[in-house]
Parts: sequence; structure tokens; C-alpha cells
Amino acid sequence: MTTQPVGRLVCEMAVPSMVCMLATGFYNVVDTFFVGKIDTQSTAALGIVFVYMTLLQAISFFLGQGSGIFISNALGARKFKEAEAMAATGFFSAIILTTFMAICGFLFMDPLLRFFGSTETILPVARPYFGYILLCTPFMSGVFVMNNQMRLQGNATLSMIGILSGVVLNIALDPLFIFGLDMGVAGAGLATAISQFISFWIMFAIIGRNGGIHIRLRLFKPTLEQFREIVAGGLPSLVRQSLISVVSLCVNNLAAGYGDAAVAAFSVVNRVMALVMAALLGFGQGFQPVCGFNYGAGLYARVRKAFNFSVAVATVYCVVISLLGIVFATGIITVFRAEDADVIDIGAQVLRYQCYTFPLVGFVVIANMYLQNIRKTVSATLVAIGRHGLFFIPLLYLGTWLFGIFGMIIAQPIADVFSISMAAILCGRALREMH
Repeated sequence: MTTQPVGRLVCEMAVPSMVCMLATGFYNVVDTFFVGKIDTQSTAALGIVFVYMTLLQAISFFLGQGSGIFISNALGARKFKEAEAMAATGFFSAIILTTFMAICGFLFMDPLLRFFGSTETILPVARPYFGYILLCTPFMSGVFVMNNQMRLQGNATLSMIGILSGVVLNIALDPLFIFGLDMGVAGAGLATAISQFISFWIMFAIIGRNGGIHIRLRLFKPTLEQFREIVAGGLPSLVRQSLISVVSLCVNNLAAGYGDAAVAAFSVVNRVMALVMAALLGFGQGFQPVCGFNYGAGLYARVRKAFNFSVAVATVYCVVISLLGIVFATGIITVFRAEDADVIDIGAQVLRYQCYTFPLVGFVVIANMYLQNIRKTVSATLVAIGRHGLFFIPLLYLGTWLFGIFGMIIAQPIADVFSISMAAILCGRALREMH
């Protein structure tokens, strides 16, 4: 971690991380593909429950990355006992908290689904899917936490095995349950629940291998200082992922005013862009352990080289994806919902406009991760909230008020322009301060 050429090292770390993140994104995309063969309401139901799933991911990433960044820095400084204690605190805190979330979800299912943006025609379809997601909530959270802890220790390849096993199983079970057993959208939920349960136990069995940190219940003795460290390292992730949940909620509620087709269209685009972002975030996560280890060891020149390399690669990726999205937008949406022309028309517009400014997003993501790993918590949090919260949500409501559904469509590209400006200022300052 401190001697290999940084470009090669980032790529070695990034490949398994990208596979893990893409695999996580495939859970949503696979469900959307098969459910899209049923009807528009079922497709929209996935977008409604997506609000909860992104909130769950936010909490899990907060505890997983918060504890994982501390573990990475502690290993770089050769503080092994502190690393083991933090691994237990991050993991078991997530299991306890998300179990409570699942219980609340069952108790208040209908009010929550309406709050997430469900219409009365979508609600009966969303209930069974949401129920299965609630059942697997603690296991899904545990997978996210272990993935982040293993990745930030440099063991992303092992994590990839656990994640991929769940994805392969989900792809196999979706058509069996949805069509073979005629369960409809509920079958997609059951397939996800089973695959996450199995993935959890595989990852739990392998997390301590290859010199990795074991998770032991006897070490779960949480302290206020540990939670301070988790907040310092994980707050930007919590804010970033939570805002995706809030944005999905706002989009669902505004789109519902234009019909179920609009909700379904934004749902499809959100799933597609989540998959695209998964690869970008996976590459950025390959940069994180390199940054964390070398920053902890005081090798700041290597941190700079890794940052510059990562920004360049991320930007090239974003440019390629943008060109593909602009040219093939209609075809991409058609894959998920070919039977509804309104969904295709609205979805293609949303996808194209988001691709116009997507080349800017690569820098924002890497800058955010750099600031997060060098413990610039305030700056990292500002960058994290910029794209989806500070700029997008106000522009979403303002645009809808002024231009209707077209205002919803153009809000994201405008927000991207503002977010890269803020990221450049804050990241530039941090780079100048690092001697």
C-alpha cells in the first residue's frame, strides 16, 4: 500500500470494489428489468421502495465507511487492537439499528409507502415487495458494512466473492418467483431477501481471511470515542446516501402529480443512473484505501498522485457513459418498460439531460472521497450534500413550479454545474494545505 506505483495500486483496489458496487446496483436493475414486464404500477412500486433502500444503504455506509476508514488508518499506523474493536462496533451497531428500522417499517407500512410517494393504485403492489425488503433489512445492512470494512482493509477481492454470490442467486430467482410461481412484484422482493441472506453469511465467514480483521461479539463494547471516529469518517457517506433517499422521495411525490407513468419513468432512470454511479463509486473506493493508508503513514506525495490519477480515470469514464446515454437513451428505457410509450418518452428525456453534465460528476466523487479520507469532515460533508441536497432539491421544486415536469427534468444537470464549482474550491484548498 505504501510502495507500489499508485496508479497500478488504485486499479488493483478498484476492480473488486467496482465489481462489488456494480453487483449491488444489479440487485435493483435486475428487479426493474423483470418487474417491468408486469405493468407500470409494479415498475413504479420499485421506485417507491427505493427510497427506503437508499436510506438503509446510507446508514450502513455511514457505519461501514466510518468504521472502515478508522480501521484503514489504524492499520497504516499498526494499531491492530483498536482496529479490531472498531470492526465490532461498526458491524453490530448496524445490525441493531437496522433491525429497529425493519420493525418500524412493518408497524407503519402504509403511511411510510404513501410518504415515499405511492399513489393509491401503486400501494397494493408495493406492500408485498416492501415486506420482503424489511425482512432482509439487517442482513442487507450487514453486507454493506462488511463490504466497506473489507474494502478499506485492502481485501476487496474477498468481499467481491460474497457480493457476487448474492447477485447471481438473485438473477436466477427473480424469473422463477416472478413468473414461474406467479408471485409478481412480491417474487422480486423474496428473491432479493433470500440472496441477501445467503450473501451475508458468506461474507461473515470470509471477512477475517487474508490477514483481515475478524468481527467478534466479545469486542463489541462501544464507546463515545469510537462513535466520534465513525461520525468523523462516515458522516459524508451518511449525508450523501441519505440525500439520495430524500431526492427519490421528492421526485416520487412530484412525479405522482403527472401520473403513474411519470413515477415509473423516473424510477427506471434512477435505477440506471444508480448502476452507472455504482461503477464510479467503486473506482473511487479503490482510491480510498490507498489514500487512507498513505495519509496515515504521512506519504502525502503518494496521496496527491493517487488523487490526480483517480480524477483522470473517473472523468474519462463519465464522458464515455454520457455519450452512450445521450445516443441510446430511448433504447435503454425501452429495455425496462417497452409496453408504455409515456414511460419511454419521459424516461428518455430525463436520462439525456442527466448525461449532458455527467462528465462533471467524476471529479466531484473523487474530491468527496479524498476530503473524507483525510478527515476534512466539514468540507467532505458540504461536497456530499451539494449535488443532491444543497442544489438539486431547491432547483427541483423551483423548476417544477416554473416549468412543470420539464423543470423536474432539467434540475439535475443545473445542480451538477453548481456542485463541481463548490467541490473544486474545497478540494483545491485541502490539497494546498497538505504538506
